[in-house]
Amino acid sequence: MGNYKANDGTTATKMTTSNLSSSQLGFKGTEDLGGGLKAGFWLEAGLNPDNGVGQASNTNNQTSGAQAANGGLTFNRRSTVSLAGNFGEVRLGRDYTPDFWNKTVFDPFGTLGVGQASNLNLSGTGSAGVRASNSIAYLYGVGANEGSHALSANGIYAQLMSAQGENASGSSTSKDGNYVGGRLGYKAGALNVAIASGTTKNALVGDNKVTNLGASYDLGVATLIANTNINKTGDNTVDNTTNLIGAQIPLGSGYIPVSYSDYRSSGTASDGYKATQFAIGYVYNLSKRTALYANYAKLDNKGGAKFNVNSAPAGATANGSSSGYEAGVKHAF
Repeated sequence: MGNYKANDGTTATKMTTSNLSSSQLGFKGTEDLGGGLKAGFWLEAGLNPDNGVGQASNTNNQTSGAQAANGGLTFNRRSTVSLAGNFGEVRLGRDYTPDFWNKTVFDPFGTLGVGQASNLNLSGTGSAGVRASNSIAYLYGVGANEGSHALSANGIYAQLMSAQGENASGSSTSKDGNYVGGRLGYKAGALNVAIASGTTKNALVGDNKVTNLGASYDLGVATLIANTNINKTGDNTVDNTTNLIGAQIPLGSGYIPVSYSDYRSSGTASDGYKATQFAIGYVYNLSKRTALYANYAKLDNKGGAKFNVNSAPAGATANGSSSGYEAGVKHAF
């Protein structure tokens, strides 16, 4: 439950979901093939417990391929088959893009809820965004998707992905929705650092390219987190950059997530856009599977920017402020 204010001053009180952990229902399994080789499947559906509907999917990495926003249950979050061994993992289907991993891993709020730094992300039209369908990926080492593939002794991890828009040849849009990206990181002891990049083809507005660099360091008293995300659209004519600094601070049976984000943009439609956001929260663990949480965020627009915090009404007033607070419960089963 939360209360959210848009940049035009309108407010809404909502029963929201996925503000601490994405609401999901999934099935997975593996078969030991011997010699260290395993085959596996993973089906994961997003759902909205507040109204019982399933979440939208995007079947071919393009807007035209998106299913209805309020539909039946689909395995929109992940739908993959894989073959894994000491070499790593080869995975086919729908999955997270490499460049999205840096956004969510190196954000104290995990790209969820009112405090996520993605509130300031002006994604380009035609971007594969969070996930890509029709993909083939290779994953190696820790960090790419902990627990689902071989771990590397040297701390290096990597993910390479290629996905298809599956359009017919012979037209100017035949490559729309095609995605290629990669991620390379190092995780050892208190340090975790990774760089990633991904490009989605789009003939109408130009290719959408995302590049980001993230790092975290656990000091014991707090885990410091930083992230830089650059989104270029239209053959680099639009450049959107979001910088984040933050921390997760242990407190009692939980922790305090806190972050400050800064956004700058240049380009045809958004030249001079500026915005900042401060967010803070608290997560209290009642058990290993159940937690209470509360978050607050304040976002300020300048230079013609019109950003809103997550779940706020769709206000479109330039240079306005947006804010929100929310509280809820997470339960895993």
